[in-house]
Amino acid sequence: MFLDSAGSSLMPRQVLDEVVGHLRREAEIGGYRAAEERRADLDAGYGVVAELLGCRPDQVAFTDSATRSWSAAFDAVPLAAGDRILIGEVEYAGNAVPLLMRAEAVGATVEVVPSDRAGVFSTAALEEMLDERVKLVSLVHVPTNGGVVNAVRRVADAAHAVGALLILDACQSAGQLRLDATELDADIVTFTGRKWLRGPRGTGALIVRDRAAGLLRPRLADLRGGRWCGPGQYRLRTDAQAFELWEAGIAQRLGLIRAVRYALRLGVGEIEAAVRARAARLRAGLAGLAGVVVHDLGVDRCGIVTFTVEGTDSARVRDVLAGQGVTVNVSRRPSTLLDMTRRGLSSIVRASPHYFIDDAQIDRCIDAVADVGRPARPPTGR
Repeated sequence: MFLDSAGSSLMPRQVLDEVVGHLRREAEIGGYRAAEERRADLDAGYGVVAELLGCRPDQVAFTDSATRSWSAAFDAVPLAAGDRILIGEVEYAGNAVPLLMRAEAVGATVEVVPSDRAGVFSTAALEEMLDERVKLVSLVHVPTNGGVVNAVRRVADAAHAVGALLILDACQSAGQLRLDATELDADIVTFTGRKWLRGPRGTGALIVRDRAAGLLRPRLADLRGGRWCGPGQYRLRTDAQAFELWEAGIAQRLGLIRAVRYALRLGVGEIEAAVRARAARLRAGLAGLAGVVVHDLGVDRCGIVTFTVEGTDSARVRDVLAGQGVTVNVSRRPSTLLDMTRRGLSSIVRASPHYFIDDAQIDRCIDAVADVGRPARPPTGR
């Protein structure tokens, strides 16, 4: 059974057919003509993502990953010496590295907002740290190493009160939770297609709302994001597509659009309810096993369930479960260095059941984990 949608989920048949079908069409008539045949679908994709994320189509840009989305937007935030960037304890390494690199380059600082006792990004601590030098607050909606869901709107309100922007990493929440960028009031939202949306790898998107659009200036642009107006003149687009590059995997993008349509047809609210229920059942079952510790934080929890088995390395647990047909993953300290270090964890097993997993499969997973924790029986003989 597949319990790794937080890593890279399983594409529905419709999505797979979309990707493979377009690749075949490219092989028949060439990439340019094949893309032009699907121009209406590609253009409509902005509205499809906008419906999913609660924003306008002109606020949507397609990219090749959540990492590309996040890095491109962050790189466009104006920063100077003395500026401050605030992050949470569950910040992801893929964000932390560019944060630290750019802060070092411009003379800004990166400071950590502590989590509260429940392990949630503390808005009270944030409010005490904010001043006019804070230019950006980076918030991970759902961390890679746990099921907690961080509250967004209070963070956004606090950041905006001092003129700071909020960049929201929705990599682990888009597709499993209902998201509305307008209600959350995040200025920048980034996500991937390969996780809970069940899209193909090599896909992602970026939401740039109006407050940020007036401040951000992409440093990497080409003839897609800008226009060469004269020998010494150019003009950047004023919408989010300024962050897109001309070359793209069209088959993958069509696959992402189809995946989002599929999720919208099922109903994101229904998906969220199913995912939370599956995870709650798994979490409760694992917590009842001797020698198993569940490490999820917070009260508002989602589809990620993390645990360890006493006396067994997390990678060993993953491999033993794989041998029984159960696919899970491992989250290691370098991915969320601050949080894992604070909690004294070097690695944890991560299970992430999607709506296509049923209760019987959840129960079989619990039984499989119980078997991992049981001591081996000595061989019998005469």
